[in-house]
This record gives sequence, C-alpha cells and structure tokens, in this order.
Amino acid sequence: MLWAGRMRLRTFGILLVLVHTSVACEFGPFPYSVTGIVCRMTKPAALLLNQETAQVIQAAFRNAKFPNITGERSMRLLGKVAYGLTNIQVNDLSIEQSEVELKENDAIHIAIKNVTAFFKGTLTYGYAGGWFLHLFHSVDFEIESSIDLQINIKLMCQKDQVAADASDCYLTFHKLMLHLQGDKEPGWLKQLFVDFISFTLKLVLKSEVCNEINFLAQVLADFVHDLAENFVRDEDISVDISLASVPLIKANYLESHHKGLVLYKNYSDVFSDSVFSPSLLTESRMLYFWLSEHILGSLASAAFLDKRLVLTIRGEKLQALFEMEDTEAQRKAVQMIFQGTSYNNSVAKVWSLAHPQISLQPEGTVVKSLVAVEVSIFPTGEEPLMVLYMEKEITVTIQAAYAEKKLLLHPLDSRIEFKVFKCTADPSGNDPSIRNFLQTMISVVGIPEVISRIEQALTSLMNSKGLHLFEIRNPEIITRKGYVIVQLDFSFPNHLLLDFLEKRL
Repeated sequence: MLWAGRMRLRTFGILLVLVHTSVACEFGPFPYSVTGIVCRMTKPAALLLNQETAQVIQAAFRNAKFPNITGERSMRLLGKVAYGLTNIQVNDLSIEQSEVELKENDAIHIAIKNVTAFFKGTLTYGYAGGWFLHLFHSVDFEIESSIDLQINIKLMCQKDQVAADASDCYLTFHKLMLHLQGDKEPGWLKQLFVDFISFTLKLVLKSEVCNEINFLAQVLADFVHDLAENFVRDEDISVDISLASVPLIKANYLESHHKGLVLYKNYSDVFSDSVFSPSLLTESRMLYFWLSEHILGSLASAAFLDKRLVLTIRGEKLQALFEMEDTEAQRKAVQMIFQGTSYNNSVAKVWSLAHPQISLQPEGTVVKSLVAVEVSIFPTGEEPLMVLYMEKEITVTIQAAYAEKKLLLHPLDSRIEFKVFKCTADPSGNDPSIRNFLQTMISVVGIPEVISRIEQALTSLMNSKGLHLFEIRNPEIITRKGYVIVQLDFSFPNHLLLDFLEKRL
C-alpha cells in the first residue's frame, strides 16, 4: 500500500539522520575546556513551555499529510469489495491534558491525554471485479477518535547544535468510530468497513502524526538555535554558540554547554580553561545563563578592532559636561579651554587607545582602559583647532541590571591616571587648576555619560534582536570572580509561537 511505502522511506530517512547525528559532533573528555556559555532550563520552565504543547500538537495534526488508504476484500455474496479513503484531513481537535517529566540521562517525556480528533474525507467503494471496470459509490465520512500520545524527546548534537529527536512516539486509541454521511448507524456498510480498516487507519495516523511531531520538534530546535545565534551576532561580531558537549537531561533541569568563542573577521578567539561547575547554578529560577569572563573581554576586544569604542559629544551634551558645577574655578577653566568659543562650535571626541581589559569580581564588572580625549573648537572662518588632548588610564567598576526592558549600568567607583596632558591654555602644564577640574569632571559626569551611551546602545541592540518581546520577570545579573550569572523567570509570549508556526508551516 502507498502508506506503507511512505512509512518505510521515512523510517529509512530517520535512520540516516541518526547515523549522521552520531558522527557529526566530536567532544573531548569532560570537563570541556572550551565551555564559555552554559544554559540551564529548570523543570518549572519546562512545565510552562509544556502549556504550549497543544499548539504544536494541533499543528502536527493539521499539517500531517495523510495518504490515501486503499484495499479490497472478498465478501460472501458480494464478491470482491474494493475501497478507498481519500482526502483525509483533520476537521477538529482538542486536548484535555499534557504532562512533562524529565527522565535523567534519558529523555523529556511528554504525556498528552485525551486528544479528541475528528477527521473527514471521502470513502469510495465498489463490488465484483477490477477497480476500473465497475461503477463505484462515494460517500463523505467522519472519523471520531480519542487518543493518548506519549512522546520521548531525546536531546543530542547534530551539526554542533542541539537537536531534538522525537521519533520515540506512541499513539493509544481509546475510540475510533467511522460515521458515513452523518449517519451514526449506517448498517451493513458500517459493519463492512469500520472493523476492517480500523487497524490500517491506526497505523497511518500513528505514522503520519508521529513523523510530523518529530519534524516539528527539530524545526523548533532549529528555531531556538537560530534565535540565539542571531541574538549574539551584530554585523561582523558574533559568538560561536556551537555545543561543547552533549546536552544534559537531569531530573530537575536541562543544560547545554556552548563554546562561546568570539568571532570577528580575521580575529581568532582562543581560550583553554573554564571555571564552570554545575554547583554554581541552582534550580530555584526558570532560566540561567553562565558566561565566562573571557567572553566579555573578547567582545570588548572585537568592538575595539571594529572601531566601535568611539564617542563624539557636542552641543548641549558637551555643555552639560563642562558646566557640571557653577563655581569660579569651573568658569575659569572652561574659559581657558574653549577660549570663549560657543559649545555649538566645539566638539569632544573620546576613544579607546587599546583593547579594554575586563575582569569579573563579586562587586561588579571591572573595566580598565587607556582612553584618549580630544576637544576641538571651530573659530569662525578658520580650521578646527585642538585645544585639549589627554590620554588617561581609567578603571571603573560597573554593576548591571535589567528592568522595564532596559539594560541598566551603574558605575560604583573609578580611578583615573593621566598619561598624557596637552592644553593650549596651559602649554607648560604647570597650572593644576585645569587638570584638577578635568579630573573631577571626568569622574563625576564624563564616565557616567559614556556608560549611559553604552547602556542605550546595548539596550537598542538587544531590542533589535527581539528581547523586548519576551516577558522577563525579576532578572538578576550576578558577577563572581571570573564569571557572570544571569538568572530569571519568564512568561512565554504565546503569539510568537503562533506566528512562527504560521510562517514556517
């Protein structure tokens, strides 16, 4: 029969995928030294996501391509009776209950109970002789069914990313009733066909629905991977999130380890050690991300190489920096530096001279950078004139938080050490008033302004990746020596899954 041939082909295809999967990812001995990112999803998150299972199952039934079922049978008095069920499709479906269980070192077990499904189509039948020699009758039919599903989803590595294998799928039928043309008791016709084709029909439904569920499981795994990969990429800078080990399934959480190597043009990121330990993460929140200090440092280096660590300040912003306090010393210093030129005809440029150094400590993220500042004025009708140039080594400790869909960066303390100082108003460098004023201005206003610009840029970048679409609850960013932990609870945006299923299917 047609359905049998298709089932054999699909089974063969699944075997090929599994063979490919088994050789696609190779890992060294545990612990994996290149683990830069760890993601842990706990059972409460799995229970929450399981509430969306109904959408996936409905999509699986709706998109399953049910083959025509044909056959014939010798009947006493009637001779040979040939039949065919065609145009089989789901007419209605409802799910009463869905449960999820994490089986340690095995699979994610999903039990879906009391799926009520109605199928519709056309039944064609005829008697005595070959299929094409005699007139056949056609009637519309409806199949009423009550089904339980059991799905065991195994997580593995395929092409260096998380793959979901849901081929371990079972359907248990509690009811399978055939109704012809709305007649609930079609007499001899019902007796002839219902019992005879029910076994074949169950096999077809199981094969097609389970294949579609397996397909959707992999599609969703690819969707999550693509979403994450896009989130950690911006133009030429990206993070390698390929797997560093086989995904773990524990009784209370799922965990995946990723390489976390920063990629930028010809820049090759390499590190050989990882301080991750499973004990660093708990199970009280829904979702955890562990990130190595090395990743933040490498991202800062890539941003430096890409010339992103450059800031231009002019106009009102520049005025606010230099007029942070209304004192005689401030007015005198500003007058000397700008030589009476309006702020509208002035510009300040701030940029990093070398790769910033980042270290993670319990008190926050410590950033050390050699920074240059150049202030120029534009006298009327003249070429730009540099009136101030300085290089300074700045060390600042920053605490990060996320609230109201915004990244918040708060500088705790800072240290400034001048390396080079050139000012037109003080060519000898003997006047301490200008340097003292600039020292205070940079600490009190300059550093917060630069951090605020970074804060806005990173928030805009994350929102452009769709982070603002998710309902994140009580996020915490916790820094420790050598790593940072982001932990949170969330509500799943149902419309995202529906939009995805509609576009993908």
